[in-house]
Amino acid sequence: MFTELPEHIQALPPYTPIEPFEVLSARYGRRPEEIIKLDANENPYGLSPHVRRALAEMPYAHIYPDPESRALRRALAGYTGVPMENLLAGAGSDELIDLILRVLLRPGDGVLDCPPTFGMYAFEARLNAGTLIEVPRRPDFSLDLEGVCAAAAAHRPKILFLASPNNPDGSLIPPEVIEALLRLPLLLVVDEAYIEFAGAPSLITRVPEAENLVVLRTFSKWAGLAGLRVGYGAFPSWLMPALWKAKQPYNVNAAASTAAIAALEDADNLRAQAAALCRERERLRRGLAAIPWLKPYSSRANFILCRVEGWDARTLKTILAQEYGILVRYFDKPGLRDCIRISVGRPEHTDALLAALSSLNV
Repeated sequence: MFTELPEHIQALPPYTPIEPFEVLSARYGRRPEEIIKLDANENPYGLSPHVRRALAEMPYAHIYPDPESRALRRALAGYTGVPMENLLAGAGSDELIDLILRVLLRPGDGVLDCPPTFGMYAFEARLNAGTLIEVPRRPDFSLDLEGVCAAAAAHRPKILFLASPNNPDGSLIPPEVIEALLRLPLLLVVDEAYIEFAGAPSLITRVPEAENLVVLRTFSKWAGLAGLRVGYGAFPSWLMPALWKAKQPYNVNAAASTAAIAALEDADNLRAQAAALCRERERLRRGLAAIPWLKPYSSRANFILCRVEGWDARTLKTILAQEYGILVRYFDKPGLRDCIRISVGRPEHTDALLAALSSLNV
């Protein structure tokens, strides 16, 4: 019957997104400015003044945007050193993850995933009728390279998704591991959403010469454009024609494109802001480590994962939200039992969080 959904859609578990200020304000009975939002790795400083001016002066918001995002891709080529012919912009990197899978997967094709990691890889693989092959990370969140190589040999997956730094723990993939993975007969997609906080070089300039490497990036974190949904990827030349055919015609709206170009024009200031967030990350980590019942992990991103010891992490999240208006991310899945992830905020956010944690009796 026409009302019967495909089996892979019926079996699809929903993705749980983070909610915005207006929803949270109503839920907790606090004005938005009273909420300290440390649950989604957003930039706490918001749009830069240069980006705000560019948006205020947009001349053609009433006209459909360039379907090829040419001005943005030219700016990205200058920023990344990758030819614009190998760059594609998207409505956040989430759209590009979906686009890769729609173009490459046939029903049942394998997709390798290494949890705990960003949940959209598994979600989009299932949405596109792929077979999800999971190789869990080790207890310290490092990659099980032997397990990945064995799974690649046994299941012959088409694609491997890896975040570096990884979400939710903030660890980088060592260069020698990347080299080993590039020797596998699959497409390696490296998601560098947090690379601007990592203090490490990007892989993006290697894409034009590597037949099996894709690198994804975003403006959501370092540039403060999460609400405008703009990301980009560098893709091998053989894949670009299929991506152009399959993408939505006007996938990057005019405001997002304008803001992203302005952010690249203001890149020096945004890099300085990212460096300040990295310094605040280290202050936050030291403060969390001083809480006896928290075990913070070292991070190369703009967040810190903590294991909660001696009491329930869900209860901790609820108390912080309801009594202090401080929102953190709680996890309850394999490898992340009794864990919270805390985004790096402004110094006053760190002060408020550490004061709240110190006041709790365990």
